[in-house]
Amino acid sequence: MDQAKEAVSRRQSSGESFEDILIDMDVDEVEVYGAKAELEGVSFLDLNDDVQVDAEASSLLPEDLQERYAAVPIFQDGDKLTVSMANPKDVFAVDELRMKTGLDIVPVLIPPSQHQALLEGTWGVHSNGTSPDSEEEDDENDPIAQMLADLDPNRAPKEEKKRNFNPFASKETTIEAAVIPGEAEEAEAEIDKEYQDADEAPIIRIVNTILMYAIRDGASDIHVEPQRKGVRIRYRIDGVLHEQMKVPQYVLNPLISRIKIMADMNIAERRVPQDGRIHIKMQEKEYDMRVNTCPTAFGEKVVMRILDKSSVMIGLDKLGLYPETQTQLLDICHQPNGCFMICGPTGSGKTTTLYSVLNVVNSVEKNVMTVEDPVEYQLAGLSQVHVNRKAGLTFANALRAFLRQDPDVIMVGEIRDLETAEIAVQAALTGHLVLSTIHTNDAPSTATRLGDMGVEPFLISASLVGALAQRLSRRICSNCKAPYQPQRELVLRFGFDPLTHPEVQFYKGMGCERCRQTGYKGRLGCYELMRINEELAELIVRRSPLSELKEAARSNGMQTLQEDGFRKCKDGFTNVEEVMRVVFTGGH
Repeated sequence: MDQAKEAVSRRQSSGESFEDILIDMDVDEVEVYGAKAELEGVSFLDLNDDVQVDAEASSLLPEDLQERYAAVPIFQDGDKLTVSMANPKDVFAVDELRMKTGLDIVPVLIPPSQHQALLEGTWGVHSNGTSPDSEEEDDENDPIAQMLADLDPNRAPKEEKKRNFNPFASKETTIEAAVIPGEAEEAEAEIDKEYQDADEAPIIRIVNTILMYAIRDGASDIHVEPQRKGVRIRYRIDGVLHEQMKVPQYVLNPLISRIKIMADMNIAERRVPQDGRIHIKMQEKEYDMRVNTCPTAFGEKVVMRILDKSSVMIGLDKLGLYPETQTQLLDICHQPNGCFMICGPTGSGKTTTLYSVLNVVNSVEKNVMTVEDPVEYQLAGLSQVHVNRKAGLTFANALRAFLRQDPDVIMVGEIRDLETAEIAVQAALTGHLVLSTIHTNDAPSTATRLGDMGVEPFLISASLVGALAQRLSRRICSNCKAPYQPQRELVLRFGFDPLTHPEVQFYKGMGCERCRQTGYKGRLGCYELMRINEELAELIVRRSPLSELKEAARSNGMQTLQEDGFRKCKDGFTNVEEVMRVVFTGGH
């Protein structure tokens, strides 16, 4: 009775709804809205009461109507569709939903916290895809679920909310000797104190765990993508994106703020893209992460590129080069002067190959200088310059300065314009070895691309010593590798007829836990190395068509990307479908 009087008094003074007042007075939400439904004569559901929510039912109702009427389908039973609505007595809304779906609409009232979770698409969804029935059991083993429970404003105690949402609790940007939860039995190591600390803000632990999982799975990029319902987190593993988890919408802002703090970015600026960098140490290995934020319709999207310093130190012999190709590449790298280009699209491994070449030529006797945008990997013994266009430091300006720094080897991150190309060519002609990348589909196109930029053909002919085109294909998982027979039509595109060569065996991965059921684990390169000889140099001077350059290069021993990739199929490193995916591009 006293509670009722207090509620009436607060209602008169504050104007709040009776429901909000009662819940604030610690009356159970289910009881409050159950009583409201009974008073208003509408159906009531408690989703925790063994109600099976059908995720596919949501597709029956257009998203614009779901937003307009705050209505979410729960399940379908024959020609009846049960829908959670903020106002189940809105007959006009019910009528429009019936017309749109062609089904009888059964409007129900459910507790607001459950209704909001349905709207955001987070009801019953955890990082491992489990349902609420197994929530308590799974939360003991799922660190993400525990942290999300701590962050949930509907579940966390009121006095804890401020602390839980505080992304400033720690500005440390290293995760020292961290161990992935769930692997403790194998690692036999203590979980890092920062991760273990009960006073640590949950959002900090969530970000740390996202980074840990990405490094554990060998991801090259982490995508944090806000959507209409929830936030999707994806990892790019072996060149392909995989969805790792979904988190509720309320996690987005503290999550982005924490990442920005780690990357030393402006957390107050959300209207324009920003760039930053995070340095972390995990299990005695150092990683740099290049961070970019970009405003989207549903919030800021963050992409983090993971740069593993050890990956560029692996050496040329680990890149997938055949011995004869590697020998030819080393011959070019030890030229006293000339211009050597590595070409291919974004994400084809050009930078890794370039740094592997730099490791070969780098020595105490040589002055090696690089200009990059940005400096991705920091290597000992190299003088590395970061492009800063705002300050006027461009590729071309840096190259001009290099020529007065007594260099032996110059690496240019990318040839993008005529000015940079001309200075690089001049440097190659004046006794320096110039290494760079350029965006072309194959090796012979390098000469024509430089010509299209405006470099004189006789300068290209005199300076270019070689070009290496490459692509990255996924490697077959060695744990589930098995023989298979690819479609004959696919193999014929490589100029090979399996009917006339039945002895050739092809392989593919069948999918296992080690490769995440993909059949692939790791990547290797497909290469096309063109060395310049007198015939090619003469063709370049005469501006000969690309077809003639290709024919001359093949006569000089060049294997095309298709030939090198198919050879790796026959040797059991990858499969035909994967090579086709990466080499038959751009009309080739």
